Amino acid sequence: MSLKIANYTTERSQDVEFRVLEDLSSLISRNADADNVIGERVASIIAEVKSSGDAALRSFAERFDGVSLNRLFIDAEELKDIASAIDDEAKAAIDTAYQNIYAFHISQYKEEEKVETMPGVSCWREVRPIQRVGLYIPGGSAVLPSTFLMLGIPAKIAGCRDIVVCSPPQKDGRVNIYIAYVALLIGVSKIYLAGGAQAVAAMAYGTETVPKVDKIFGPGNQYVTKAKSIIQSSTQTSIDMPAGPSEVLVIADEGAVPAFVAADLLAQAEHGPDSQAVLVSSSADMIRATMQELHKQLEQLPRKDIAAKAISNSYVVLTDDLEEAVEFSNEYAPEHLILATSQWEELIPSISNAGSVFLGNLTPESAGDYASGTNHTLPTSAHARSYSGVSLDSFIKKITFQHISSEGVKNIAPTVETLARLEGLDAHGNAMKIRRLYDENQTTK
Repeated sequence: MSLKIANYTTERSQDVEFRVLEDLSSLISRNADADNVIGERVASIIAEVKSSGDAALRSFAERFDGVSLNRLFIDAEELKDIASAIDDEAKAAIDTAYQNIYAFHISQYKEEEKVETMPGVSCWREVRPIQRVGLYIPGGSAVLPSTFLMLGIPAKIAGCRDIVVCSPPQKDGRVNIYIAYVALLIGVSKIYLAGGAQAVAAMAYGTETVPKVDKIFGPGNQYVTKAKSIIQSSTQTSIDMPAGPSEVLVIADEGAVPAFVAADLLAQAEHGPDSQAVLVSSSADMIRATMQELHKQLEQLPRKDIAAKAISNSYVVLTDDLEEAVEFSNEYAPEHLILATSQWEELIPSISNAGSVFLGNLTPESAGDYASGTNHTLPTSAHARSYSGVSLDSFIKKITFQHISSEGVKNIAPTVETLARLEGLDAHGNAMKIRRLYDENQTTK
């Protein structure tokens, strides 16, 4: 690839200074913790929660959330009371999002047929829900009821026995009205008031109040992501994926609409200062026009300071053509990929690494964030190379079953006994042989 890159400019000047890209691996690296500062802080938080339980959670709530908690949860009665004040417009929007997300995820449930691999040998898989799951719902600079929908709905469809929900407390020691309403929709009767790495630790180890779970779900900042990584490597609790600060990569050609592209970039940038919004285009004119739109739209945003910080840590890439743009995108492996081109159908087969893809000029990433139906909990920081986003499959296990009849013993025994002998595992072969001889004796009687 012969790429040229440039920094964003949010000034009115149309001058964009491109330079030849020399180090691709360094450019696409993000959210690294090279000196392990975050890792050490998170490890300390985890250790404190593990040793002190509820006391640690109360201490962290005072330190990080600025609130003194008398109890560490909101119960069903209080959730119902909080949710009762929701206005009709918000209720209708959440209800529509619920219906679309439910429809998309229920379609993923598939029962598999039994397979007779050879006469008398039947194999199949059956679905079982993960019994106790933990959902982390971020609530820092922005409270995200949409994340609650994205995690709670597939957990409900899967039939998880216990759904443990953690979300940071608001300044009044309660939860957001919209979080409370989603809890009622999903059937969650309790929300635990814990945020950040300490919430992850509480669900992994359990405290006097917060139950221990089998698997932890949910996006978050670098501290939450690091906590999930540590927990997965040091406990029996698994995680959905590394899902850290949000990111988007937009591929745009000369037919894209600059105002749309700028809006999509800013939609990700406003998540947090450590978010990243990357524009990759085969048109220098498109890049310049998008810069102009970025400046105009940024000035109108209530969270413009946050968005501006994220934009300053992002960049644009000029490519020779769309094929080279897709090649760069596959190396970057974005959480969200937008194809702002009328040629999107032709590009789909070339996309190998992305969390979720948005096709054409009329498909903003924000549709997937809220209400189109797909899940917005997605792998970040290039983990889309090997991870999928959250789906119904994330909340279930598939157990294999097999049954061998008398006919099956006759058919499969020679193969099993021979392979066991080749590997020098005589007991394996004998387990098959003893059945074969027993069956032969029974048949000759």
